[in-house]
Amino acid sequence: MTNISYVTSRVPEEPVELCTRDDDNKLGANLSYIYYFMFVFSVITNLLVLVIIYRFERLTTVINILLLNLVASSLILMSSLPFQAVYMQKSEWIFGSAMCKIVFSVYYLGFYSSVFFLTLLTIDRYVSVVFSLTSTNVRNQRYAVISSAVVWVISGLACIRPMILHGTYRHWGTEYCEEFAHIDGMNVEKLKKSGFYIQLCVFLILPLAIIIFCYARIVITVKKSRLASKFHAVRVIFMIVVLFFICWIPFNIVELLHYEFESLLSCEAKKKLGSALHVTRNKAYIYFCISPMFYTFMERKFQEHFKQLLVKCFPGLKKPILVNKDNTTAIPTVGTEYSDGKQSESFLNTPENALKTLVSTESTEGVNTGGRLSC
Repeated sequence: MTNISYVTSRVPEEPVELCTRDDDNKLGANLSYIYYFMFVFSVITNLLVLVIIYRFERLTTVINILLLNLVASSLILMSSLPFQAVYMQKSEWIFGSAMCKIVFSVYYLGFYSSVFFLTLLTIDRYVSVVFSLTSTNVRNQRYAVISSAVVWVISGLACIRPMILHGTYRHWGTEYCEEFAHIDGMNVEKLKKSGFYIQLCVFLILPLAIIIFCYARIVITVKKSRLASKFHAVRVIFMIVVLFFICWIPFNIVELLHYEFESLLSCEAKKKLGSALHVTRNKAYIYFCISPMFYTFMERKFQEHFKQLLVKCFPGLKKPILVNKDNTTAIPTVGTEYSDGKQSESFLNTPENALKTLVSTESTEGVNTGGRLSC
């Protein structure tokens, strides 16, 4: 009788509305099948980027070092998606407690480092265009290696939190892998909100501000110069910024609504918010899936390298592709070194390359030797 009176004293006067989330959970499970495609697509395209860099480029130039790290970040992030897909489809974690910590630590490592490397690529492009005369004094192999090492160290340290907080628990005979699995409800809400706002500031607002500032200055600089390719460069820059907005802004807005207002919403509104969270999360993943390829395939130079690789591996495609041998041999050697050991611009055929040609007092020439073209 005592137990009954204790329980009834905790029951609110108004009946509690039971809100089943089967619909949006089912949507999340169905959308998670896309994770397998993202994983396979990411592996294929990123390996293709690596092959192109290895066969046609110098691996010691600034852009190539940053791109290699971006590819690694993307692959690390995408490697966690198949595990998440199985979890969402089965509604049960079947990989054990240790893998629960490992999978989500790997996810955050890839996520954090990808954002940092995308931002670092933007800063590097900004420096090379806006400060084209003096950038070669800073932009060297040592600069790229140290910057990459700092990114990996910061990303690794940031992963300590999710590694500690993720864990497994059993509920009605089903095992789940969740963050804050062993923390009481009041502290969970505080930790969730603090974690979200830190992530929002560090991984959206700050990178977005840097990207907008850098690309705005790049556009102004390119337009002031008399470059024949400036309109193409501005178009590529515009697409990069728009892609970032399209993929990231909706997800963070929905997450903000989720953390701040979900407790105030009706059951139907909670379901709609949950469905929106699943959809926008997939869009955010797509950005990391395609970003390394986008940074390279948009450039004419990479397209020429890709054509050369196809023709070398599949000679029958030579006529359909119509590869012009004269044009391919006219492509400048990437990572050409000056006499003092400093490197010129590398992998991307970016506007800063042409800008440097206009303002630099030194001239470098080179022809792609194709020394590693064998398939």
